[in-house]
Amino acid sequence: MDDAALSQQIQQGLYKIGMVLRAHAWKEAYGSGLSPTQGAILAALLWEEEGLSLKEVANALGIRPPTASDAVHTLVSKGWVTKGADPEDGRQVRIRLTPDGRRVAGEVVQWPEIMAPTLEVLSREEKVALLRILLKMIRSFQEKGQISPARMCLNCQHFHPHRYPGTAQPHYCAFVEAPFGEGDLRVACPDFQEAPPQRREEVWSRLGWRP
Repeated sequence: MDDAALSQQIQQGLYKIGMVLRAHAWKEAYGSGLSPTQGAILAALLWEEEGLSLKEVANALGIRPPTASDAVHTLVSKGWVTKGADPEDGRQVRIRLTPDGRRVAGEVVQWPEIMAPTLEVLSREEKVALLRILLKMIRSFQEKGQISPARMCLNCQHFHPHRYPGTAQPHYCAFVEAPFGEGDLRVACPDFQEAPPQRREEVWSRLGWRP
């Protein structure tokens, strides 16, 4: 199988997995009296402790800002999200889950229920490799402007890759002041602080993940 055919098979495989997750999320959303868009917004906010701007919500879901605004307005009226000023930029509005919204979001997502048994068929080494692949793909989407920057280690100013090369825990987090291994890299971290673009490029290059 040549490289193009291999890529096509991977795309089809990812599409099938995406269909399963989407169908599961929509089923749970309808059960909670939500539209798919409203359920997707709650799910997106579940992983963002600091909330998201309306633009970030629209980008994350791949929808137009007016559509996102209408869905957010409904969620506010239900008492599941709040809109407040961004502490770092008073001109921006941050959308956050309320305690009730977090409960509903957890019911809608239920990732452990559907994903955990599937992931258990993978070995530890396969899980680490899959995490690396996912981080690379997320980074590629970010560079193309197709999704908002994720709160992951690769984008964080606290992250120092390969500080201890040749060890089981080669990376270092300045926030917790501790080394950690590749299997501990985070896709969404509550302690995230975005690094400047040049710093992110340096991290990426030092990891050696650049194609």
